[in-house]
Amino acid sequence: MASILFSGRPAKGAASFLALAGSLLFLSGQPGATQSEPPAALATASEIEKFCGNIADAARDRRYAIQTQELEALKAEIDTRVKQLEEKRAEYERWMKLRQEFMDQASENVVSIYARMRADAAAERLAEMQPELAAAIMMKLQVKQSGLIMNEMERSTAAKLTGIMASAARKDDPT
Repeated sequence: MASILFSGRPAKGAASFLALAGSLLFLSGQPGATQSEPPAALATASEIEKFCGNIADAARDRRYAIQTQELEALKAEIDTRVKQLEEKRAEYERWMKLRQEFMDQASENVVSIYARMRADAAAERLAEMQPELAAAIMMKLQVKQSGLIMNEMERSTAAKLTGIMASAARKDDPT
């Protein structure tokens, strides 16, 4: 041992002595100075059950809390979608109301007056009035009469009325 302390290198005999002492200690199974008790990993089954029983309520409560949060988030998302659907429904109702008002503007009396007029005279009069009202009247006339009147109109006026009539006759979303 003295040779180890002074020279910094162990002597041949000292190295073999240390190896022999280490192997005897290992084979004897005697606990060393650092191993005074058996490891704690050898806990009994009842201690494990106690531990699991103690944390089971907390784990269940946490799981319920997480599920509650997820359900609340889903409920908020559904509420948002329902609100969007209600807004869309209200928009459709407004559109249908406007469409009905548009169609009601042309009363039957006015329509019958224009139906009896010559096509060139009716075209001239319809070109002078509001395009929405003119289109409503044209839609209530017979197809043949509407065609003759449109034939007598200027192109731009006829195109404008046709656009309004097509938009009003559309059954799907107006936007």
